[in-house]
Amino acid sequence: MSFKHWSNGLQRELIPLLLVSQSERSVFRWLTDAFRDVHASKGAPVLDFPSVFARLRPHVQALETCLHEQIQAFEPEVRQMADYCIDTSGKRIRPALVFLSGWRNDEVSSDLVKVAAVVELVHLATLVHDDIMDEANIRRGRDTAVRSFGPEAAVLLGDALFAHALHLAAQFPATEVCSAVGESTRRVCSGEIIQTMRRGTTEITRDDYYRVIDLKTAELFRVSCRLGSRLGGYDTEMVEAATIYGRQLGIAYQIFDDLADFFGEESKIGKTLGIDLVSGKLTLPLLELADLLPGEEKAGLLAEITGKAKPNIELRLRQMRACAIFDRVKAALEEQLIVGEKALAPYSGLPAVPRLTSLSSVLRAQVETLRPTEG
Repeated sequence: MSFKHWSNGLQRELIPLLLVSQSERSVFRWLTDAFRDVHASKGAPVLDFPSVFARLRPHVQALETCLHEQIQAFEPEVRQMADYCIDTSGKRIRPALVFLSGWRNDEVSSDLVKVAAVVELVHLATLVHDDIMDEANIRRGRDTAVRSFGPEAAVLLGDALFAHALHLAAQFPATEVCSAVGESTRRVCSGEIIQTMRRGTTEITRDDYYRVIDLKTAELFRVSCRLGSRLGGYDTEMVEAATIYGRQLGIAYQIFDDLADFFGEESKIGKTLGIDLVSGKLTLPLLELADLLPGEEKAGLLAEITGKAKPNIELRLRQMRACAIFDRVKAALEEQLIVGEKALAPYSGLPAVPRLTSLSSVLRAQVETLRPTEG
């Protein structure tokens, strides 16, 4: 199938998306743009992606309806703030993991929609708190909640989103959902605490780095796949495999996000660049760079991380290009994806698996959009 034919088919499938909300369209824009890049560089996709995404659209619509219904549960004075956080045109990656890991057929499951809403509310709460700690002004191309409402109100708004997520989780008749979400929320917050306590310090190993991102990012990917496959009716072995895949995809995604902090374009990724260096976070690109710089230059970088010198992002970008940091970090990301895909390989015949692992291709394509140009 030619790319032109594939692209025309994609457009026909996605025309109805013009009628839905910006939040819904952003999910499909991220997925289809990424797969367009994959197709152009590697040939035809394994799946008929236009039809897969068209089938997912009702699930996303149901999720958006569910999320906006939750606004009424907040006190009148807080509803506008909650709505601002929910309607942030996000990719809804974690809900997509819930839907894809629990996929049986085209039918929209109310249980999967509710779990997807729970996970997304937890995620949105973490973003509010992240932006407070990072003093970030831009998130997804618009003002952050902390910039719009101030730090005092924003931190409490994040708490309110966390609390409502657990309230929704408690509405399931079995305790498994509430228990899993409660544990994941604690782990995510613990990861953020550990990272915050280590800001401005250079005493961080790669094991420390991976532990933090396992907690603060991969945890919600993991629980999304676990609960999605469980509520989708899959057996224990498949649930465990999906859980592993979700964790590895989450680790890879955070590595991508850390890479984008240096190699992305602010207008495209929708957030302030260079935040990790400015805030003293020793992420994988910086760890790789520190290993390769000679003594005096390494000392200068470490001084910036510890706050003893003003961050020089332009210099660090030049050094990263010279040291081929992009390819080194990309290789580390690829290792995570391979582990996750191997876990699901024995279950490739199940309807959820090819759809779920398609997100690996999405992420690989997104990484390639960050690749620095020569010169």
